[in-house]
Amino acid sequence: MRINPASLFALAGAATVSALPAQNQGDSGGSDNPSCRFVFEWSQEMVLNNPDGFINDLLYWEGQFHQNNVSYNTENGMSYDGTQLDWVTGQRTEKHTFSAASKEALQIMLYTHAIAGSAQAARFLTPNHPEAAPDFVVSILELKLQTYLQFNESYPGFGGFLPWFTSSTQTISPVWNWVNQVPGLDNGELLWAVYGCIQALENTGNSRYLQLAKAWQNWLDYAKSNVAKVFYQGDGHVCSVTNIGNQTWTTIDPRQTYQCQDNGYLDDPYEGELFTFFVQFFGGLSDEDINQIWQAKAPQLVKKEYHMGNVGPITVQEGYWFSSHETWKVMELPYYDVDLISRLYENAERVRTCNSVVTKVPGMFASVNNSTDPATNEIISYISNAGIPSVSNQTSQYLQVITPYSTFPTILFNKPVGLAWLRNMLLGKKMQNLYGSTESTRIDGTLVSALVTWDSKVSTVNAILGGVTQWVRQKMQADGIYEEFIQYATRAYSSVFTELQGENVDFCLPDEGITDANLEDFTWCN
Repeated sequence: MRINPASLFALAGAATVSALPAQNQGDSGGSDNPSCRFVFEWSQEMVLNNPDGFINDLLYWEGQFHQNNVSYNTENGMSYDGTQLDWVTGQRTEKHTFSAASKEALQIMLYTHAIAGSAQAARFLTPNHPEAAPDFVVSILELKLQTYLQFNESYPGFGGFLPWFTSSTQTISPVWNWVNQVPGLDNGELLWAVYGCIQALENTGNSRYLQLAKAWQNWLDYAKSNVAKVFYQGDGHVCSVTNIGNQTWTTIDPRQTYQCQDNGYLDDPYEGELFTFFVQFFGGLSDEDINQIWQAKAPQLVKKEYHMGNVGPITVQEGYWFSSHETWKVMELPYYDVDLISRLYENAERVRTCNSVVTKVPGMFASVNNSTDPATNEIISYISNAGIPSVSNQTSQYLQVITPYSTFPTILFNKPVGLAWLRNMLLGKKMQNLYGSTESTRIDGTLVSALVTWDSKVSTVNAILGGVTQWVRQKMQADGIYEEFIQYATRAYSSVFTELQGENVDFCLPDEGITDANLEDFTWCN
């Protein structure tokens, strides 16, 4: 069934104007039409005993985010960063007309599950017509690809990669402060998302889907052909951000130049590693270049032991901030196929959950937008430095704001426990709205971030769905790069982590609540 792009919004189902009554209990224990503040219908014990029922309710409301002029533009298929909410009603106000490759990655990862026939993805995307979810997302992906190709034609200097861009018009363009600049990290997230999506499309055997897979593969091949030219500076140095001589000149124009901005290199062992592997596999580098890249990265992978209160020692990988965001890479590349890495990252979730219990925090930390100023309805700032200082190399952190999406790495290992922490944060005032969960809240309950974004919402949804590693793995095996990935990932981690402590420690459950500071819930979600 081919869907007219003009009907996309209607098919998905617009967000309801008022909260719906809970009714029609399904086999999962969740509700077909849960109330907007459904979290109060679930005790922690209920979530632990019936996580699928809670997920059923959660996905229904999180999916209200996926609509025109809230999370994406139906005219071009492109994501918006998100939308701000009215402090009183919770209704959408000012949308963030900018976006980035990282938001695009989350969107495409979600769509990959719908293409593969996931009932949970359909619950998020087309709850009233679950059977239509695959064609629905394919229509958006067809639009999106045309927008990408138009961007490549208008701005060939980017070599197929995306800067931060504006997406409120039919064609996209770099935002003012990303003219002639392009980031590596965000594009790494996008490239592997597309990679997995292509495999899911091919697996269907559907002629329309196969045609789309081939078209996306052509786009990906173009990025492969330019990745070293745009981002690799030699001597093992991959640019964190590349300055482009002129974004309107082609990559082969003799006047064109590419230079690492401020000599900043992408050598982290966190989500930036997605891009490193893409450069390694598809950049046409020599063995010497590849070895130099990993030599440059090696000092950043550090062993830490967590020990606070009566918890620990627990061996973890040192974080930059130990923000949940740093774990993004495991949703895309099959790191957990390496037993040591899987065990190490499970330890990280022991620490993430238990640290909040030890420090009496009702949630967990991740880089996120700060609170809204009720007087102006503007976001105060962005908080990057939010995590766990005792196991980080950046110890100066802002630890007054928690966010629901901090649960996504925990959910990958233990859905019931991760969802229990998610529920605990959603119980806070204003932490649910017409578009699902709210961005963040202060621990003292005095303010929230009246905002909904891809990062703080769909990262969690993608973790619930299991990430896209199954399709990425399949395509890596077909492309003959899977064993090399396992080899390099194993070598990097086994050289640092020879013994893990704390594997017998149970994940911790929340036992503190967000302070009730007399905020009022959004009036359109009560």
